[in-house]
Amino acid sequence: MKYAIIATIISFAIEVVGSLFSGSLSLLSDAGHMLRDVLALMLSLGAITVARRLPTKTKTFGYHRVEILVALFNGIFLIFLGGWILREAVIRFANPVSVNSQIMLPVAVVGLAVNVAVAFTLLGSQDVNIRSAFVHVLGDTVASVGVIAAAIWITFTGQVWVDPVLSAVIAVVIVASSISVLRETIGILLQFTPPGVHFDEVVKEIEGVPGVSGVHNVHLWSLCSNINILDAHIYSCDPDVANLERIKRDIRHRLEKYAIHYSVLEFECEECPGCSVVKELKD
Repeated sequence: MKYAIIATIISFAIEVVGSLFSGSLSLLSDAGHMLRDVLALMLSLGAITVARRLPTKTKTFGYHRVEILVALFNGIFLIFLGGWILREAVIRFANPVSVNSQIMLPVAVVGLAVNVAVAFTLLGSQDVNIRSAFVHVLGDTVASVGVIAAAIWITFTGQVWVDPVLSAVIAVVIVASSISVLRETIGILLQFTPPGVHFDEVVKEIEGVPGVSGVHNVHLWSLCSNINILDAHIYSCDPDVANLERIKRDIRHRLEKYAIHYSVLEFECEECPGCSVVKELKD
């Protein structure tokens, strides 16, 4: 993973320099796309590294939220970058700028080679973070192919309009994906229900455990991109402590399919005051 990050950063720098010398805006757009890949790879590595760090008395959840802050600031930056590239593409389409395809083509080939190599290093991993990074790199590979095609087109036809058009397409992809990342990170920071996890399904899963008479005061949110947390009050008047422990283990086992790795389960025989609002939410 570290070598993939280093290779992607080097390729990003090469494309930025190449865009300056060739005058190709699509190369700069592809570099922006590659910058998003760097973030995806760093977040994946960060999630793996942070997961190995033990919590402390002052940081009981460790540094899991760091990846969310990084994703938030990076998403905002990429939206501004995509917007700027889109503006430049419109200007260049109206007033064409000379593009040196002899520089543009080899630089784009280098970018494609790095993307393919990184994709192969990530291929087949079972880790959800690495699979997510693989999807990002795969998308950038397609963009690199487009830049190569544009360079070949300019070489044989001399028509430079394809460069700003391709830049605009890549910029729209960058902005769209960045908005998606921002929506997810803001949802995590505001402690919304995790996307892809259905609140009612989780409640039914808990209520399906033998010995559980009902569930209320349920709160479900995310700590980071791959760790969900649940807090719930469980109806169960079973006086046997051993049975309650069995119920607790069964509930937590069922919650694993929803990536809920932290859960606080409070057992009680009667409804606590102030729980009606949550019951209305569930209904």
